[in-house]
Amino acid sequence: MGKVLLAAPRGFCAGVERAVATVEEALSRHGPPVYVRRQIVHNTHVVRELAARGAVFVEELTEVPEGALVVFSAHGVAPAVHRQAAERRLTVVDAVCPLVTKVHREAERFAADGYEIALIGHADHEEVVGTVGHAPGRIHVVESPAEAERLDLRDETRVVWLSQTTLAVDEVAETARVLRERLPALADPPGDDICYASQNRQDAVRAIAPRCDLLLVVGSANSSNSARLVEVALRAGARAARLIDTADEIVDAWFEGVSTVGVSAGASVPEAPVTELVAALAERGYREVEEVPVARETLRFTMPRRLAPG
Repeated sequence: MGKVLLAAPRGFCAGVERAVATVEEALSRHGPPVYVRRQIVHNTHVVRELAARGAVFVEELTEVPEGALVVFSAHGVAPAVHRQAAERRLTVVDAVCPLVTKVHREAERFAADGYEIALIGHADHEEVVGTVGHAPGRIHVVESPAEAERLDLRDETRVVWLSQTTLAVDEVAETARVLRERLPALADPPGDDICYASQNRQDAVRAIAPRCDLLLVVGSANSSNSARLVEVALRAGARAARLIDTADEIVDAWFEGVSTVGVSAGASVPEAPVTELVAALAERGYREVEEVPVARETLRFTMPRRLAPG
């Protein structure tokens, strides 16, 4: 008999719940189609379900008919995207996560005060692209400690670091440490930029990883916070860790010599695929399930102003 350790918290965070509810409410009030710029959150299950209800996901605003309603994703956008929407007379509902907006405001404030900004993150991630647009010419994206070593700034006496919200805590800490050694005048962000949900899910994975022969993280390949959970699991002592989108992706060979399987899910993942995975593991003999809670989450965000009640 095998055992499953179920990390808690896992799955949807407050920002994702708000973003998904925003599209649902827009569909309810206005009817389909409701256009959504990029994936509302990085999860194939969510996107597929909303598309079935009438959401139309587009890459760029040029694909949205003039005058239509469009929802911006939880990852946030640059001001230039809002300007383009205004030019096309689009009705915008911005579902950006408030914790991402916090980083946007920090970037704007530091840029206005004459700071150079080292933004720890992945340059091609939508959140980082959006944040860079809030302080163009001032932000330098730093993807790794090695890039921190090579960072070239115009003014090394007035510099601050910020970070993408979905990174691994220890990953950011190491890059920030190198930046601090490289730049003695480096200022820290006014508050922790990594969102509470990413931290909690990483802590939950750390709590179970040493007991796991295999740890499975449910999440889509383009989900930054889900991918970080796999890395955290391996660093925390899991013998093996893998990212899967659905239970259909598990491979029998993974379970050779495995008595304990850990399960977690990224912050953009609904509970249904986790439930399906646990059922699939039960069919393979892993019938004992122990949930391991490390934090209780009660935070909720209000709907975007355009869809708020009243």
